[in-house]
Amino acid sequence: MITRSPLLQAIALSATVALAGTPAVSADADIVDTAVSAGDFGTLAAALTAADLVDTLKGEGPFTVFAPTDAAFAALPEGTVEELLKPENKEKLTAVLTYHVVPGKVMSSDLKNGMTAATVNGADVTIMTEGGVSVNDAAVTTADVEASNGVIHVIDKVILPPM
Repeated sequence: MITRSPLLQAIALSATVALAGTPAVSADADIVDTAVSAGDFGTLAAALTAADLVDTLKGEGPFTVFAPTDAAFAALPEGTVEELLKPENKEKLTAVLTYHVVPGKVMSSDLKNGMTAATVNGADVTIMTEGGVSVNDAAVTTADVEASNGVIHVIDKVILPPM
C-alpha cells in the first residue's frame, strides 16, 4: 500500500472531487477520464490538477500520453512528489508532466526502434522497441489505451526531462 503525505492526500482528494463531476467513462472518454477510471493514476491526476493541466488534456488533442502509474510515482525518491506538488514548484511540475505528452496520436504500431519524439515540454524522448517498448528508461506496460482525444501508453517509471 502506498502511503501519502497529508499534502499529497489533500491534492489527490481535490483531483478526485474535480474529476468526480465528469460523466461515466465510455468509449468516448477523454484522456483524463480514461486514466482516472483505470484506478491506478491517482497521483497523476493530482499532479495534473496541481499543474492546471486537466482542462488541457481534456481538450481536443490529439495527444499521446506516457502515463506513469501510482507505483511509478511512489518509486521516486522520498519527498519528490510532495515537493513537486507545492504551489511554488508548479513550473517544475508542469515541465515533468508535459515531458510525458507528445502532440498527436502515436499508436504502438507507429513506433520504431531508436526513434525520438518531441514532447509538449520541448525536449525529446527516445523510443526503443527491442526487448519490449520503452520511453527513455521507462517500460511501456500497457500500450494503445484509446481515448476520444488521443492515446495513453502506461509506463512503469516517471521520466524526467533533461535539465
